[in-house]
Amino acid sequence: MEHVGHLGHGGGGDDGQGSRTRRRGQGQLEAQVLAVLGSATAPVAATWVQERLDGELAYTTVITILTRLLGKQAVTRTRSGRSFLWTPVADEAGLTALRMRRLLDERDDRDAVLSSFVSALSPHDERLLRSLLSAADQADGADAAGTVGPGPHTAES
Repeated sequence: MEHVGHLGHGGGGDDGQGSRTRRRGQGQLEAQVLAVLGSATAPVAATWVQERLDGELAYTTVITILTRLLGKQAVTRTRSGRSFLWTPVADEAGLTALRMRRLLDERDDRDAVLSSFVSALSPHDERLLRSLLSAADQADGADAAGTVGPGPHTAES
């Protein structure tokens, strides 16, 4: 079985797949696999994913990508006989959000990181973020309507 360079970081030899496959970055490969998984109507095997990618990637590469996505909590897997069935937990946007949260979690001063992030947003992105936060606060308030005491968030204007 031919083996495509490990997640786009292949060696100098010809892998029979063309240089296009070797040059794709890990994020692009993960996005492609997530897109294929997202089109499934039920949990699927890695071979199903590989077939939907038109055989562009070796089976071992698909397994490696799925395993990395599992580590990022972007997919889940359940045993089916001797193999696994895979299900997406996050789409491409969700995977990016997971990366952002992981980066934030790695920093000691979350307040400074968030402040710097928000100050660099475009006016459109800032309005969108405010709208999303407002909607989340309203949803939290509606969820907590049947409970005693304030919800976990308070609106600050």
